[in-house]
Order: sequence, then structure tokens, then C-alpha cells
Amino acid sequence: MDDQSERSAFPEWDPLAPHVLADQRSAYDEMRGRCPVAHSDLLGWSVLRHADVLEVDHDHETYRNLVSRHLSVPNGMDPPDHTSYRRLIEPYFAPGPMAQFEPVSDMIAADLVASAPRGRPIEVMDTLGREFAVRVQCAFMGWSSDLHHPLRAWLDEQHRATLAEDLDALAASARRFDDVVRKVLDARRDAGADTADDPSTRLLGERVDGRPLTDSEIVSIVRNWTVGELGTIAASVGIIVAYLADHPDVVTRLCVDRSAIPAAIDEILRIDAPLIANRRSTARPVTLAGAPLPSEARITVLWASANRDEQVFGDPDEFRLDRDPALNLLYGAGIHECPGAPLARLELESFVTALLDGTERLRPVVDPASVRATYPSGGYQSAWIVLDPT
Repeated sequence: MDDQSERSAFPEWDPLAPHVLADQRSAYDEMRGRCPVAHSDLLGWSVLRHADVLEVDHDHETYRNLVSRHLSVPNGMDPPDHTSYRRLIEPYFAPGPMAQFEPVSDMIAADLVASAPRGRPIEVMDTLGREFAVRVQCAFMGWSSDLHHPLRAWLDEQHRATLAEDLDALAASARRFDDVVRKVLDARRDAGADTADDPSTRLLGERVDGRPLTDSEIVSIVRNWTVGELGTIAASVGIIVAYLADHPDVVTRLCVDRSAIPAAIDEILRIDAPLIANRRSTARPVTLAGAPLPSEARITVLWASANRDEQVFGDPDEFRLDRDPALNLLYGAGIHECPGAPLARLELESFVTALLDGTERLRPVVDPASVRATYPSGGYQSAWIVLDPT
């Protein structure tokens, strides 16, 4: 059977169709129930069910992560290269460094929430989401606050280019970000023994397989830590704040039991994913959920669908704090599970705690209306709420 006839047995779909972009969650729910694997020119073979996503994620010999022409450390690597870099990176997110950074993250969140306007509509993504992401990520990396404004401008630029599907603008934006990182690294080298002891500096002294990291490898690592965190943390803040504004019962529950905040964050982001998808490719012909896939087939793992799979979670919109956390694919699974997940969880817990401490009530507003983000982004393009003072 040739590739065309293989594809004909499975539905073609358009991930950018108006009805899909208008409500990605509902569209994925409908597609998942109708066909767990579907084809499109944009995404190749989209995998929508939880069990099939796990199969892809745990079988890294069949489903390769090496899908980009650009160096991506370690996200775009497979073993054995991935193993060496992952071993180098994981200590940066170990319990010790996270405990050390926690009071810094708490302070940034508290200051930002305290400065947010009260009693009138505010746009969450601009006022809270992107601003918190930039401030907290710069602090973790040890970067000067002088970079806050350039990084906010860069994040807004990348957001506009993504919405416009302007690949040239996205590539130019990526180059400008890499230039920012290289200038930071050059400044650390120039400072010599007087430089700060932080992740940016420590990366300059790291070795992999017995040799120092190249500048390109360091830039790639920092890009993955910062670009991924900036976009995902901003989207997560928007989703969480909008959800809490719509669900005052959850706010009351968390105010009474602050220990439930981590589980609540993960559950809200399971319901409404900040990260829609990741790419893979097949290393050999394989059958996945009844779909015969050729070698070199492009695979798109749709986290936003898998984390709403009724076969695993029942009603995907039901908010529950007693779910098995191992089933939540918010940070991926297998050897490619996000190494920065401990940092993201710490930052989001800091933010939600500060929000509950500094706000008596969150209210959604009808005008201006919130606007959902569209593929490849999750969450909101803009989300409007009112914060009432304590």
C-alpha cells in the first residue's frame, strides 16, 4: 500500500480551519472521538489519544525527536546524545536550586500582583502573564533587569509573528534572541572571576563527554530554557487567572487549603493546555492506532488532546484534585519529559499564592471580550478580568 492509499483510510483535517482555531479544545475532543490518528499537510500525522501519545513518547527508538534543522539541546535530540546533555541539565532544576530560588520567585510574584490595578478591567496576558514570565525567568538566569524591556519587546514580536504565521519574521526573531544570549555570555567571560555565580555563568564551565560546551550548544540550552519558559509561563498564567475568575468555588477552596494549589494548577492546565503539541518522526514503518505509518513520517503529538482523553479522565472539563498526577501529560512523558518542570511548577505556585494573598475576588468581564489563542499557541491571546482588592 503506498502512502496516498494509506492516508485515504484516515481522515484529512485542517488544524487551521476556522472552527478549529475558534475552539481548539472542542475540535480536538471531536476529532479524538472520531479518529485517534488523522492526517494534515501542516502537522503530518496528529496523535490525539492519551494511550497513543504515551506509546510515541516511550518508544524513542521508533519515534525520533530529531525533527529540526536547527541545533536544539536537548529537546531535539535522541539517545545517546540526549542522555549526555540531559544529565548535564537536570541538576539546574534539582531540589536544592529550586529551594534557593523559591523566595526570589515568591517576591517577584507578590510585587507584580500588588502592582496590578484593582477594581477595573485588566488584560491578563499583558499585565500579568508576559510580565511575570520575563521577570521570573531573568531572575532565574541571573540576568539584569535591564533585559526586561528588550525581552518583553521580543516576546510581543514573536507573538505577533506566530499569529501571522510569518516564518521569516519568526526566524529573524530567533536570531535576535540568540544575539541577546551571546551578549550575556560575552559579558560573563569579560568579567572573569568577578562574574556572578548563576546558571548563565555555570553553563560556561560545563563539559559534555569530556569537552567544554560550544557557544552554539550553550545558546541552544539557554534558548530552550528561556524561550520555552517565557511562552509557556505566560500562557499558563493567563489560563489559570481566567479559570479562577470563572470558578469562584475553586478560589474559595484554594483559599481554605493552600496545600491544594500545586494539584489545582496542574489540573487547570490539564483542562486547558498552555502547550499544544510537539513533533516527532518515525524511524521505521510502524502501525499506530491502526494507522500504517511509513518511515520518516511526520508525527505531531497533541498534548492538548491527550490530556482531555475521556478514556483516562472521564469528563475532561471536570475539575478534580484527586487525579493520579502520573496521568497528566502537562510536561510530557518519557525521556523527553520537560527537565524544567520543577522550575515551572515553582513559579506558577508562587504566582497563584500571591494572587490569592492579594486579591479578595477575581471577576470575568464581558466587555472587552477575551480572545483565545490559536495554533500553535494555547490559552489566550487576551484575557480580561477584574481584580477586587483584599
